[in-house]
This record gives sequence, structure tokens and C-alpha cells, in this order.
Amino acid sequence: MSEHDNAHPFERLTPSFLMDAVETLGFWCDGRTFPLNSYENRVYQVGIEEKEPLIAKFYRPQRWSREQILEEHNFCFELAEQELPIVTPLKNEEGSTLFDYNGFMFSLFPRKGGHAPELDNMDNLFILGRLLGRMHQVGAVKPFEHRPAITTQNFGHNSVEFISQNFIPRELKPAYESICHDLLQAIEEISAECGEIKKIRVHGDCHSGNMLWRDDAPHFVDFDDARMAPAMQDIWMLLSGDRHEQTAQLSEIVDGYNEFNDFKVNELRLIEVLRTLRIMYYSAWLARRWEDPAFPHSFSWFNTERYWGEHVLELREQMAIINEEPLKLM
Repeated sequence: MSEHDNAHPFERLTPSFLMDAVETLGFWCDGRTFPLNSYENRVYQVGIEEKEPLIAKFYRPQRWSREQILEEHNFCFELAEQELPIVTPLKNEEGSTLFDYNGFMFSLFPRKGGHAPELDNMDNLFILGRLLGRMHQVGAVKPFEHRPAITTQNFGHNSVEFISQNFIPRELKPAYESICHDLLQAIEEISAECGEIKKIRVHGDCHSGNMLWRDDAPHFVDFDDARMAPAMQDIWMLLSGDRHEQTAQLSEIVDGYNEFNDFKVNELRLIEVLRTLRIMYYSAWLARRWEDPAFPHSFSWFNTERYWGEHVLELREQMAIINEEPLKLM
């Protein structure tokens, strides 16, 4: 077996490989390539002769199918057609947005400037609430046919099983499995008590790193994690601080949201449910990607005994929080 056979697929993405891929679409690269902050996929700014640079996104092999990626693209275009500030992929003359080059699927996007939003600014939260209300109107029109939903099974049980079998230190395994069992049972009970929760198409990863604030408004980027989920999935990640601070933030978001959509009050109980599932899923995501050289380099604190001890403690703290009364609107 050659050294190349042992290499991670992304190691093939040299500057010349990137430029060759982009030039298959009729652009002439000027030799400048710059990697952007992305781990699940690989994203680069590529200089174009006598034109603005483009953003080239190379999808992680075997993560999403072609149908799932195109479904994401089509969702973005639906949102943009409603004049929502969404960065959409570029189309070629045939209207295609997803391209193939030497074993990779990739897309091109226009470069957009901006900065992360200040989520402690109440005016910004109101604006984001309005935007999410409009986005969820579109997201509720029809479901994804190919993309999965966020469920207790795939974010919770599957994550715990993977970590338990492959990563958790032996001495912490009983404590980890016990607290995860209790948490997942509590999640299922709370979800049942909430009654019928409609799942819609959502952004799925609505944190400040996936927004660009410019022209006094947010612009959403990177719908790579778009899934079917409760509307709350795009709201809870905007909350931070203590209970009092989160209550004030939530009320501001909901005031904006209700200008275009009807906020479902019964989803308030899902805030900590969804937060807990993300904590579990995030650790499993790091674990599943540990063979990618970028992960040990960038997340050196992961997969240490200290990390797993703190992870079990975080889950125990989450158990206490999930049993508290849910946040209430002001």
C-alpha cells in the first residue's frame, strides 16, 4: 500500500488541485488560494483574474449524497426568492450548482464581507427573530425529502453508542452510560409531554459563525447542516448567559419572530432538550472525525482523560437544568 493510500482525502486539495477544479467551470484563477475556517468540509477563497475572488466549497466525501446537497441548495434559492439575505451557490449556464472533480463534489459561492453579529445586542436579536420568522415560513411550506431530521435517536442514542464503544475511557464508562441513559429518558419524556411538534426545514446550525452582519442586517451562510427539526432549533443557539439573560434574549427574538410567524410556545420546553442533544452530538462528531488530520491539530484538547471527565460533568449539570422549569416569555 502506498503512502497516498493512507492519506486523508482532503490532503489531495492542494492549491493546484483547487484551481484546476475551479477552472473547469470557465474561470481563470490568479494563483491565490486561502483556506477559510471550516472542518466538516473544506472551504477556500480562490482569486480570479480581473474579477472578485470566489469561495470554493469541497464537500466531505460520503457525508451527504448528491440529492441531499442539491436539496440544501434549492432551499437556499427558495429563501432568496423571498428576498431573504441568504448567500446562495453560483449556477453555471445549465443551471447546475454542484460539480464534480476527481472524486470531489464542490460548489462555488460569491464572496460576501461582514462580521459576526453581536448577540448580546437586543436590537440585533429582534432583527434575527424577524429573519427567522420569515425563514421558517418558507421552511414550513414543504419537507426535505432526502435530508434527515434531528431526532433523539440520531443525535442522542447513536452518538452515545459510538462514544461508549470507541472513545470513553474505561474508568469513566459506567458514569457516562448512566448519565446518558437518564438524560435520554428525560428527553423522551419531555418530548412526549410537549405534544405534537411540527418539524420544518431549518438552518440547523444557527450560531454567530454562520452569519455575516453587514448593511445593518444579518446574512446567513452555510446551510450544510440544514435538516428537518422544530423551529426552536434555530432559536435556542442564539441564547447565552444566565436564566434571566436568556429570558430577556428569548423574548426579544420572539417579538421579532411573531411579526412574520407564530411562535409555538410549547416548544419552549425543547430548549434544553435540543441543547443536550447537541452536546452529545458534538462530542460524537469530533470522535467520528478524529482520523481527519485537521481535527487533532485544531481540537487538541479533545479525547483526553480531562476532556471526558469534564464532558461527564457537563452532562450531569445538563441533567439538573433539563429538570428545571422551562424559560418563559416576558
